[in-house]
Amino acid sequence: MSEMIRVTLPDGSAREVVRGTTAAEIAADIGPGLAKAALAAKIDGELRDIMRPLEEDTNLALVTSRDETDALELFRHDYAHVLAEAVQNLFPGTQITFGPSTGDGFYYDFAPTAEHGPFRDDELPLIEEEMRKIIAADLPLTREVWERDKLIAKWQADGETFKAEWAAELPEGEELTVYRSGEGWMDMCRGPHLASTGKLDPAAFKLTRVSGAYWRGDQKNAQLSRIYGTGWLNKKQLAEHLVRLEEAAKRDHRKIGREMDLFHLQEEAHGSVFWHPKGYRIYRELEAYMRRAIDGSGYQEVKTPQVMDAKQWEQSGHWGKYRENMFVIPDEVPNIEDEGPLVSDDAEWMALKPMNCPAHVLIFRQGMKSYRDLPLRMAEMGCCHRNEPHGALHGIMRVRQFTQDDGHIFCREDQIVEEVRSFCELLDRVYKQLGFEKYAVKLALRPDMRFGTEEMWDKAEAELREAVERAGMANDDYGWEELPGEGAFYAPKLEFHLTDAIGRTWQCGTIQSDRVMPERLDASYIGEDGERHRPVMLHRAILGTYERFIGILIEHFAGRFPTWLAPVQAVVATIVSDADAYAKDAVAQLAAAGIRAEIDVRNEKINYKVREHSLAKVPYLLVVGNREAEEGTVAIRTLGQDGQRIMPLAEAIAMLKGEATPPDLRAG
Repeated sequence: MSEMIRVTLPDGSAREVVRGTTAAEIAADIGPGLAKAALAAKIDGELRDIMRPLEEDTNLALVTSRDETDALELFRHDYAHVLAEAVQNLFPGTQITFGPSTGDGFYYDFAPTAEHGPFRDDELPLIEEEMRKIIAADLPLTREVWERDKLIAKWQADGETFKAEWAAELPEGEELTVYRSGEGWMDMCRGPHLASTGKLDPAAFKLTRVSGAYWRGDQKNAQLSRIYGTGWLNKKQLAEHLVRLEEAAKRDHRKIGREMDLFHLQEEAHGSVFWHPKGYRIYRELEAYMRRAIDGSGYQEVKTPQVMDAKQWEQSGHWGKYRENMFVIPDEVPNIEDEGPLVSDDAEWMALKPMNCPAHVLIFRQGMKSYRDLPLRMAEMGCCHRNEPHGALHGIMRVRQFTQDDGHIFCREDQIVEEVRSFCELLDRVYKQLGFEKYAVKLALRPDMRFGTEEMWDKAEAELREAVERAGMANDDYGWEELPGEGAFYAPKLEFHLTDAIGRTWQCGTIQSDRVMPERLDASYIGEDGERHRPVMLHRAILGTYERFIGILIEHFAGRFPTWLAPVQAVVATIVSDADAYAKDAVAQLAAAGIRAEIDVRNEKINYKVREHSLAKVPYLLVVGNREAEEGTVAIRTLGQDGQRIMPLAEAIAMLKGEATPPDLRAG
C-alpha cells in the first residue's frame, strides 16, 4: 500500500501527503492564519475531527467559523460534553447519558445521585463556572476506538449503567468511539469534536434551565435531570440570542393568551384547548379565510368520522407503525357493575383518527372514477387526536387534539407537477396575506430506510423540483434548499418554513406525493385506455394545524393582530356619562357595518380606559365626550401610535370597515 495519498482542496488544487497526515497539519502547511482558524475538516463532504488522520485519497475542505452552520454544530456538541464533565466534577456519582446539540444550543441528561436528587436552576451558575475552568484549561479532545466488551466493562466499573446499556445495544460491527477531555474524563460519542476545549469561547454560552426527562424518552424508564444551554461562536452572538429570547418571552402565546382571554388549558383535558369567545373568534376568522382560499382553488370540502375500526388502520399501515401515538377505543359497552374489568378481553378495537388521509381514500373509492375526474382536490378541517407524551405538550403549539387544514389531491402521473406548482402559488398567497413575507422552500430527499425503487425516487424528487422551478421559487429569495435524507419513508416532500417577526422559523406547510397509500387501500380510476390505474395522492397542508398556527400568529404579531383578525376591532369609550347614549349609537352603527365593537361606559378616567384597552391589544379606541356627541365625531386612537385623530363617525366607520375587511376580499 502506498505511503502517499492525494488530497484535493476546494479550489481544485491537490497535494501529495504521507498517509496519516491530519487536516490540521495540512492547514498549518497552507499558512498560520488558516491553522489558527480551522476548526474541523470535511472529508468527501463528511464533517470530521481536524486531528483525525487521513488514510486514503480524499477531497478535503477546512471548516472555519465562517462556515457557521457546521461551526455551530461543533461548538454546541462540545459545550454539551464540557457541561457533562463539569457536572461530574462538581457532583461525583452523577451518571451521564447523552447530550446532543439543538437548534440554538445543547442539553445533557443526567442521573443524579439519590442523595442529591434532581438538579436545580439555582445550581446552574456554579456549573457554568466549572465549564469555564475546563475551557480555560484548553484540554485536548482525543478520539479513541474501543472494543465493545472492554468499553462495556469500563462503563460498568465506573458505575455508568446507562452508558453500558447503550453500548451493549449498539449494532454489532459498529465502531465504538469515545472522546477524552485531557487525560481522564471521557464520553461515548461518534463525534466530531474540536481539537481542544480551548477552541470554545467561555463567554459565548449560558445554561438556561433544568427540566425532567426520561431515559430514552420513555415514561416507564428512569427519570433524569436535563440541563439546557445555549451556545454560540462568540459573545456577540450570545448577546443577540438572549435579546431574542427576551423578546420571545414577551411574545409567548401562553402569556398573551391569558392577557387577552383567548384560551386556556387544564389537566382535565391534557393537550386539548379550551377556546374562549375571543380566541375562537380568531379561529373562526382564520377558518373562514382558509375556506375561501380552498373554495377558490377548486377543492371540495368533506367531513370524515372521528373514530374508525382498527382493521382500517391496519390496512393503511398506521396500526403497525403509528399505534403508540393513537388513542384506541374498545368497541363494546363497558362493564357498569362494580366488580369485574371495565372492558372484556373480547373487545374489538377502534381508534380516534390521528390523520385524515385514509378516510379521504375511502371517499375517493365511492363510485367509479375516470381519468376525466382527475385531479380531484379534497379538503377537510379535520379534527385529529395524537397521543403525545405529557412532557412534550407545549401550550397550543403542541397538543393532543388539533384541527388540520388538511387536503389531498388525487391525480394522474402527468398532473403531479402542475398540481404541486399550483399549490405553491396558493400557499404563497396565503402566507403573504396572513402577514408572513418571508419563508423558505426546502425539498426533503430520500432517507436511508425507504420503500420503492431508485427510479421511483428519482422521478418523485424530480417532479417536486420541477414544480418549484415552475413556481419561480427555486432561488435564494425563497431560501431554496435540498435536504438529503429527510424525506418520509414512502416519498420526498416539500417543506415550507415561515420566518416570524423576530427571525424564528416555523415549519408549517408541506406537500408530498404518495404512491403507497392508494395501493394499500385499493384506490383506482379508469384510464383513457379503459384499464384500472392507481392515482397518485398528494398530501398537503398550508397552516399545518389551526392550534399551532394561531400560536405562531399570536407570537408573530405579539397579540397585535391585524384588524381583520382581531377578536375586538374597536372599543367606544366615554369621557363623561352624558355621552353614553351617543356611544351606544356609535357601537350599533359599527356593528351594522360588520365591525366587532364593544362599549366602555364605566365610571373611570379616560387615561385608565386607554391603558386597559391598549393592554388588551384592541386596534382602535374611539373616545367620545360631550363635544363629540354634539358634533357627531369621534377621537380615534390607533394601537401603537401616539396622539389621536378627530373625524366624523361615518368617516371613521368607513375607515374601520376597510381595515376590518380580510385581505382576500379587499378590492385591488
